[in-house]
Amino acid sequence: EKAVVSTQSTGQQFGTGQHYSYFHEEDESSFQLVDSSKPQRSLYQRSRARYQRTRHQRPTQRVQDPKTGRMTVIPKYNNPMRRNNWNNRGHDNKNQVKLKSSVEVRKDWELQVEIEFSQIAKKYLSYPEKDITNLVECGTLEHYDKRYDRITTKAERPLAMTNRLFHYVSTTDDPIIRELAKEGHVFATDSILATIMTCPRSYYSWDIIIQRVGSRLFFDKRDDSDFDLLTVNETANELPGGEGGSNSLTKLSLEATYINQNFSQQCLKREAKTFKRPNPFVNEDDDHEPSSVAYRYRKIPLLGPGAEPLTLICRTEVDAVTTSANGEEKYMNIKALNEWDLKGGASEWRQKLDTQRGDILTTEMKNNKCKLAKWTVSSILAGSDLLKFGYVTRSMPRSSGESIGHSILGTQEFIPKQFAAQISLDMNNAWGILRVIVDRCMQLKDGKYVLYKEPGKGILRIYKVPLNTFEEDNDDSDDEEEEEEDK
Repeated sequence: EKAVVSTQSTGQQFGTGQHYSYFHEEDESSFQLVDSSKPQRSLYQRSRARYQRTRHQRPTQRVQDPKTGRMTVIPKYNNPMRRNNWNNRGHDNKNQVKLKSSVEVRKDWELQVEIEFSQIAKKYLSYPEKDITNLVECGTLEHYDKRYDRITTKAERPLAMTNRLFHYVSTTDDPIIRELAKEGHVFATDSILATIMTCPRSYYSWDIIIQRVGSRLFFDKRDDSDFDLLTVNETANELPGGEGGSNSLTKLSLEATYINQNFSQQCLKREAKTFKRPNPFVNEDDDHEPSSVAYRYRKIPLLGPGAEPLTLICRTEVDAVTTSANGEEKYMNIKALNEWDLKGGASEWRQKLDTQRGDILTTEMKNNKCKLAKWTVSSILAGSDLLKFGYVTRSMPRSSGESIGHSILGTQEFIPKQFAAQISLDMNNAWGILRVIVDRCMQLKDGKYVLYKEPGKGILRIYKVPLNTFEEDNDDSDDEEEEEEDK
């Protein structure tokens, strides 16, 4: 089980603490990232200045016209030297950033399946919404505070720190999933499913553990992975990744995760809707109040023409509840988009958000289309009625001794299915992708596997791994912690 308090060292909790840690003092203005490791080269490097200088100096490709003898420029769509595969589509101008692999592929891993994104781009499966049933609902939901809808750039509000506990529990560690083991064939969380269902949009590396046990499949995440960290500008033409400073990939991911946690709790009223069953991950010994969350365990049929019917059991999350004008309760997921690249120290969002919000959202759709798609899929899987976005920007320090703060500039609300259409997310294709992955896994023998997305490439690989893979790493880290405590 993994739990994170928004005010504590979230970097360590998310599996990146060996390099960077979050420290928060009494208020949000003290937000800072502290390098707690020995000096070393960054995992993410680029030569932006050199790229910008040379990008416009590339020679034009010309050929000699056999009729006139004149030199003619080759149009790019006729250029035989121009590649048009997935790796270049949408990423032609990406700067050269060294991307980190999410996991090291070891020599004793056996490759079982290889799936190119082009093979699943046209796979479709009807969305089984009417056949979805809720098996268990538990937790406590607080009401959304509608005063946050009145925030503007002229009446912005500081992002406040919330001293709350966030649980990131994987599938097989969930006690309710264990209760429901006889109800289905495939078991996963909404975040894991969303990662698989939107995989053609991903550029960074990620991995998921698959356990085949008889007729059942369990999709898990590694305890020490960065799986729950949010990406920033993953699908932009130029990836962030400057050496050091606050704009490296790792620090931006930590910052985005921190902003989302705090915004999702700050914009709530303390009026709560409590379900019959309590939050299954809360312990009496916890020193912090749990975050507002409801878990909905849903039973979803995975049907397909000529394919064996399978049942999916999925744990989904809802962040808040709100009341419509006619008094109807509506479930809501709350997320935050954050501006980090302040040109010359000035916020473009502060200047344009009130009058050109559509342009800002369009840019976010382009630069973060994978993250937005995962949020949308998770909301649809949970059966949420609304998807709320907050726009958060940095508040630059007035002096060198101050840390970066954050301010809320506005909010925007969508119906998840309508937003899916707006970002060109075809849920039938998303379900088709999931069914392809599940079918391939069902053909495997009992054992432990890793579904691996290679960085920067449109390909998935499934490796068979020894049963004790990753468990040894966890045992070593536990032993180190015990030795430190003994000292």
